Amino acid sequence: MIFKHAIIFFAFVSGSLFAQEIPNTNEETHQGPPKPPMGKRWVLNPDFSDEFNGTELDTTKWYDHHPTWIGRPPGLFMASQVSVGDGFLKMTSKKLEKDTIVHAYGRDITFNVGGAAVVSKKSTQFGYYECRVKAAATTMSTTFWFSSSNNFKGPNDCDKYGLEWDIHESIGREGNFNGSYFASGMHSNSHFWYTDCDGEKHDYRAPQVKFEDSKLTSEDFNIYGGWWQNENTASYYYNNRAPKHQKFYDKVKDKPFDQPMFMRLVSETYPFPWIEIPTTEELNDPSRNTVYYDWVRAYKLVDANDKNPEENTTPKLYTENVVFQSAVISQKKSNAIQVPLAYKANQDREIHLKLFDNEGEKIADSKFIAYAGYANITSVIKTEIDLSVNTPYKVSAVIRPTNGDNKSTLDESTLYINFTE
Repeated sequence: MIFKHAIIFFAFVSGSLFAQEIPNTNEETHQGPPKPPMGKRWVLNPDFSDEFNGTELDTTKWYDHHPTWIGRPPGLFMASQVSVGDGFLKMTSKKLEKDTIVHAYGRDITFNVGGAAVVSKKSTQFGYYECRVKAAATTMSTTFWFSSSNNFKGPNDCDKYGLEWDIHESIGREGNFNGSYFASGMHSNSHFWYTDCDGEKHDYRAPQVKFEDSKLTSEDFNIYGGWWQNENTASYYYNNRAPKHQKFYDKVKDKPFDQPMFMRLVSETYPFPWIEIPTTEELNDPSRNTVYYDWVRAYKLVDANDKNPEENTTPKLYTENVVFQSAVISQKKSNAIQVPLAYKANQDREIHLKLFDNEGEKIADSKFIAYAGYANITSVIKTEIDLSVNTPYKVSAVIRPTNGDNKSTLDESTLYINFTE
């Protein structure tokens, strides 16, 4: 009931969104998911993906508030500060006209800053998640994170735990405060929120993962990605840099991150004096007070040969291609030649493999449907010809539309194979 009252309150707080200066997105960086494990394919998870190309928030996927948290004082989450337009999800902060008291969590809490939160209606577990976002040029946060909404029974039955996975947390400007470094780069954390059998609460964290950068997070759009690989590990991705990895805190549970969590996009106030409370001037400046989420995308791993559902409407995420793992490989001579390759396809495609001998004559080929997504597979070319050892054979791979011809080739790649006895 407390939360219901707090949500209803949002509609009565005075103030409106300021006119916005639409940022120049420059040339977009298509980061996308990392290379999938062999035999697997990344496909878009639509329940946690949004291009924000409409005029209002998709309420089938998202809440325009945080269902179980009204905000960290003095910042109040307000549905009025969430909007969608111009290709962005926008979270606009503001200074409230007067201090506002909200009764929540059994006490009266004073707020004077309007913040925003968007939360997924469904929970999710393992997968790759990324967003492209430009931070507000204030000390309000710009975040992309996940957490559970309740506690789970611990390993001792009398204890309990909750989970939080922060792919990225930042602010948009520096200042004379200890947390000033949060204004640049990428900052990733994981929390194992543990309540022991004596009722004592603990925040057990893995070592923070950081990417340094000379630019402020509010200067331009950045892509922040996280791969929740399993119950024990995650990897983090910042723009086009090499990933960094993290092992979750596992001193209480061997497999700590074993429960689904909800996605959260949040602009909040951080604790003072670690982060400076935003000024009235910056909160009410339309050139500085808005967080712009260009898109958020989620991917899940499926078997490479699993068909996509017919209703799948994946946006054009990839520059479509087919690539081999290396230029030259060696393998034992066989009539079933193992060809490892990866491909990216925005819709179902056909891949045509051709095997040529050392004189350039085609001696075998095969075709298969490459289902939409990013796949890492081993395909097979069968031949009745007795292959020679220590002689290079060429394999050509072409990706094209299904039922296409040579003129409709999207990409082509070449591999050389040396056979051994």
